[in-house]
Order: sequence, then C-alpha cells, then structure tokens
Amino acid sequence: MRLTGSNFIAGTASSESAQGFTSVNPQTRRSGDVQFHNATAAEIDRAARAASEAFQIMRGAAPEKLAALLDTAAAEIEALGDELLHTADMETALGIPRLTGERGRTTGQLRAFASLLREGSYVEAIIDTALPDRQPAPRQDIRRMLFPLGPVAVFSASNFPFAFSVAGGDTASAWAAGCPVIVKAHPGHPATSELVARALNRAVEAASVPPGFFSLVHGSTVEVGQTLVQHPLIEAVGFTGSLGGGRALYNTAAARPKPIPVYAEMGSTNPLVILPGAARVRGESIAEDLAASATLGTGQFCTKPGLVFLINDADTPSLIERLTGEMALRQSGVLLNEHIEQGVIRAVTATLERGSVSALTGGTIPSHSHYSYANTLLQTTGEAFIQDEALQQEHFGPVTMLVLCQSPDELTDAVRALHGTLTATIHAEESDLPQAEALFSLLREKAGRLIWNGYPTGVEVVYSMQHGGPYPATTAPGTTSVGMTAIKRFLRPVAFQNMPDALLPEALKNANPRGIWRIVNGAHTQAAVS
Repeated sequence: MRLTGSNFIAGTASSESAQGFTSVNPQTRRSGDVQFHNATAAEIDRAARAASEAFQIMRGAAPEKLAALLDTAAAEIEALGDELLHTADMETALGIPRLTGERGRTTGQLRAFASLLREGSYVEAIIDTALPDRQPAPRQDIRRMLFPLGPVAVFSASNFPFAFSVAGGDTASAWAAGCPVIVKAHPGHPATSELVARALNRAVEAASVPPGFFSLVHGSTVEVGQTLVQHPLIEAVGFTGSLGGGRALYNTAAARPKPIPVYAEMGSTNPLVILPGAARVRGESIAEDLAASATLGTGQFCTKPGLVFLINDADTPSLIERLTGEMALRQSGVLLNEHIEQGVIRAVTATLERGSVSALTGGTIPSHSHYSYANTLLQTTGEAFIQDEALQQEHFGPVTMLVLCQSPDELTDAVRALHGTLTATIHAEESDLPQAEALFSLLREKAGRLIWNGYPTGVEVVYSMQHGGPYPATTAPGTTSVGMTAIKRFLRPVAFQNMPDALLPEALKNANPRGIWRIVNGAHTQAAVS
C-alpha cells in the first residue's frame, strides 16, 4: 500500500501544511522517505465539525451498529497483514513477535467492546419506581442511565503503536460509548498510523457510519495537540504519554471557556517491595525476574518497576549483587526514538547529581548505531528517598533504582512518601505477612493495582483491570484506560423523572426489550417493570 503522508479528515486525505516531518528508523537513525504533514487549524476545525455532525446522527444509534463497527475495524486491521507489522517494526524496532502480540491485543479489545455493547448492562440502567402513597411525601419515578459525551480527542502513545494508538484502547472505548474520535497520531510512528487509519476508514464506510466518526491528524509540534484540545466541539481527551505532555493538555482543557475532562496516563514508578522472607527464600529468582521485568521492551513500559525497596539485612547484599549482575549481563535494547534516548540520559544524569545516588551498573550510553541506553541499576538510601522527592522522577528506559532501608519503620516511611503510581508490588513469604498487610494498606492509597509476588509489566484487557492511579500517574484516578470499564470515561449519567414510557430510552423502558441487567428498586434484575 502506497503511503501518502496525509491527515484523514472524515475519511478524506488532506495535506494543507508545508510544515512536516518524517519517521525515523530507531535501528539506523535514518529518516523515512514519506513526508507527513502537520495538521493545520483549518483541518482540525473540519475534523471537529464533522465529528460533531456524526455525533448528532449516531447519538441514538443501536448498540449493534456500534458493535458491528468495532468488529469490522478489527477485521480490517488484521487484513493489513504483514505490511502493518513490518512498517511498525521499521518505525519502532519493537520486533515482529512483540508487534504480532500487540496487534492481537488491539483487535481483541475492539471485539471485547463489541461484546460489551451486545450484553448491554454497561449503560448502568437504574430504576426507582414511584411510590405515590409514601408518607410524608410521595416518591417520584426516577430512572437513570449513561449516555455518550460527544467527540473525543485521542493522543497516541509512542511505546504501543497499536494498543495505545490509532485503534487502541481509547479509540475502542470511545467508539463503544458512541463518541466520534479524532486521533492525534504519534510522530514516532506516522506510517503505521496511516495504515491503521485507512483500515478504520474502511470500517466506518462498511458499517454505514458517518465519515466524521473518525479522523486522523498528524503533528510533530505542540501546537497541533493544543489546537485540537482547545476546539470547542471536543468534549473529552484521552492521552497516554509523559507527565509534561499530559499536564499541558490538562491545563489547556481546564482553561477553555467550557472545561472538559482529560483522561491522561502520564507515567509511573511502580514501586516493588521485597520483604526479608522473600529475599531469603527467593532472592536469586526475584533478582532474575526483576531484571527481566525492568528491561522488558527496553524499559519502555508505563508499568516497568522503577523503584525497588529492600530492608538491609543479611540476605540483601547477595540479592543486590545478583540483580546487578543480571542487569549488566542483559543486552541493551533499542529505544524508540531520539526524544526517549535524550530523556533517559537527562533523567539519570539529574538523579546521579543528587549526591545520594550511585550507579551499581550502567548509567552510560552504549556505542551503538541505534538509539540506546545501558541497562542501569541505581541505589539510594531510605533516608535520602524520604527527604528528596526528586528521587521519584520516572526514568523511562531500562533503569530501576534500589531504595535500601535500614529498618522496617524506615521502609514504612519510604512507602508513605511515595507519589501516586499505576501499580505497587510486594514480594513476601508467610513470615512477612503482618508487614505486608500493613504496607498494602498504605499502598492502596498510592496505586491503582496491587500485586502479590509478581511483576507489574503485563496488563490484561479484562473487565476487572484497573490501569490508572492517583496523580501524577493519571489525572483521573477514578477511571481506567484498560479493560471494559474504560468505556465509562466517555459516558455521563442522565436521570429521567416521571417520564412516559414511550419517551424513555430503550434501556429504561418498563418492558426491558433488550433484556439487559438493571437495578430496579435496589435489586439487580432482567425482569420487566410491572
């Protein structure tokens, strides 16, 4: 398929700006041949207006129509075949096996949201019937359910060219909610983004959905994203990226005459605690598995364990020695782009300059032709960590930092000092259970997902997943960006009081024609309301 470097505004290719950029192969640092064009304000305006028009048409669409769109989108992405995989590998160097799995996750979550729509209870229909004889005052008939917000701006991530990109979780959940989507493609993989955008355009057409239900805009500048978020017809934002980028969009959205929600995932340190019993019994295997988790994907996962807490006792030195060796022996991988390479260099340099941190291994730039950074293990003390919150900055890359505490109380204080994070993990044995219980009680206030004797890398796309956490991990800790409940970000509740049955939405009608689960007078039921 010949790439054009175009934006796609409601299905139509558009390249109005002379300002542009190319992709860069991380393996060779060489620019690609196709010029991609930054979206202009006029193109963004047309996309937003087309999305608003599509929303007016689709706001009352049957769930089956949206489900068919999601299923068709999955099939169209699969139909791209090896071309999609090889294009993504050229732009990200993530490797065909990893990209094959990620493509499957992406099409799988599109189909999972289609199944959610067909089951129907995601609308959270709640009915409290009238009690006309209640004293001292009658109760009115009140019914409530969720409705789509409107057009959504989605910002693609650099490290997941499929799963958190053009057709990723934000797009899938927004579409499932009934919201048109304008995707801001990531400049790190624009050719991959164009291929997927073409597949989604075909799905929109095949499902007889208005073309404004999907648009793609390119941009290598901050202005493109800011212009998109500032557009008055955009009703919500989904973002996966850096703390600086997410916070800038959040501030922009809050400063609008009509503020809108920004669901931003902005990075995480994912603390992992190794208690003494676990260090004694499983120290060798923990060191091996921890090194594998910290360097997985060259450390470019938002769930990478970036902070490791230990108590300094008899078994700790051997665990640290083994972990240092494991990190040093593993071959350093390819980083996604120059921005990430320079970012990890700056972050590690700044951390080492704090004076309380040493590098046990790494902390250097390998002499490779590709973007890279040495697998790095840093170490600081519990006292320094408690006193210096700058030690909590994320090192996005193959870097993790040990926090060596001198006592259980110091470990507790260090955990208490943690900022918000996506995940928190404890490795423990039965002898550690009382301390583990106390630490989990603290970590519950810090993280969205708590892990026992495992590792945070690897996020299942299931109903129960919580991929979100307190700030600065996200801007909306009450929501998730992974799993079926991600749909709730792009829905809002509306209540109907004393509404005639004929005017009620299908999900709230007495007969319950779709047979969905509802809460009627406090009880879950699929029965009709008599």
